[in-house]
Amino acid sequence: MEFQVDPNDWNSLISQLPNPHLLQTREWAEAKKPFGWEAHYKIWQDSDGGLLAAAQILQRSIRIPASSRNLSMLYVPKGPLLHDWSDAALRERVLAGLADFARDKGAFFIKVDPDVNLGVGLPNTIEENADPTGTSFVNELMETGWRFSNEQVQMRNTMLVDLRKTEGELLTAMKQKTRYNLRLAERKGVKIRHGNPQDFPLLYHMYAETSVRDGFVIRSEVYYLAVWERFFKAGMLTPLIAEVEGQAVAGLMLFTFGKQSWYLYGMSRDQAREWMPNYLLQWEAIKASQRAGCETYDLWGAPDEFNESDPMWGVYRFKVGLGAYEARRIGAWDLPIQPLVYSLYTQVLPRIISVMRWRGRRGTRRQVLAGEPG
Repeated sequence: MEFQVDPNDWNSLISQLPNPHLLQTREWAEAKKPFGWEAHYKIWQDSDGGLLAAAQILQRSIRIPASSRNLSMLYVPKGPLLHDWSDAALRERVLAGLADFARDKGAFFIKVDPDVNLGVGLPNTIEENADPTGTSFVNELMETGWRFSNEQVQMRNTMLVDLRKTEGELLTAMKQKTRYNLRLAERKGVKIRHGNPQDFPLLYHMYAETSVRDGFVIRSEVYYLAVWERFFKAGMLTPLIAEVEGQAVAGLMLFTFGKQSWYLYGMSRDQAREWMPNYLLQWEAIKASQRAGCETYDLWGAPDEFNESDPMWGVYRFKVGLGAYEARRIGAWDLPIQPLVYSLYTQVLPRIISVMRWRGRRGTRRQVLAGEPG
């Protein structure tokens, strides 16, 4: 059976499962609440009351052009969480429970994107280690009407650093050029300090500069401050700031939960980039993750296709230099509950996203040109 639970107990509950994800914490749901998302909490237990699976399900109402009513969609960010992904019967039970829940809520579709591996290591090399569980799960998703989503939301693949090593072993695992750049930053006098909420406007402005320079779209300052403040208050966020002669030149937002840490947001200025502050930031993030008891550091993002034509190839090479290895995931999957409405949504969505990105880039550029806060 599925059971509803007290949100106050949610984080301690999912901590019983292997690798509970940051985006499945109550803090993530609370940060999303001001932006129209309502959270639901579901668990699956065995006959003795033992926890087998859990899902924090976010619900939002949207209006599709040409539709006269509000429509409800559901999203399980980086979930569901299962005690044993190799248990086919449990996978089937959880998928059925999520489908029933979506129907009960009148949603026109539900999206999931659990961290289930198709393999680790660089594909098509001797380093690749395929995971048959991921392949089996993908087959089950297709057989039960789920579709690989056109809207992935989160990065599909990622890069991971194994933190169960000494500092010496971690440095040895890095590329020689990375170690050189790290030491260069130290010699040049780059300093890393731990930030606080008073630094958030500065960090957002640097993030906006980064997005304009590198050509990606970010959300409003209000959104990031809501996320950062919520996680900082919970003791799950450490802002790291690189300074040169007392001036901030780069930053990194390090999130931790359970035995994992995540690098969700990174920001930098054009100034002092030749002094390699980002390398020293990542080294401090690795050491801070270890001090927090983490065993894995998720660098949040890797190419969809592991070849030089992928736009993320440069970022990927930077992460490889840090000693990270590839984790190829199944990505996000949608279950259409109302197929006709879902089809309309998938046709209209790309146009909506295109307009939103154009407006986002224009708004962010105006902010950057207006100058930094303070």
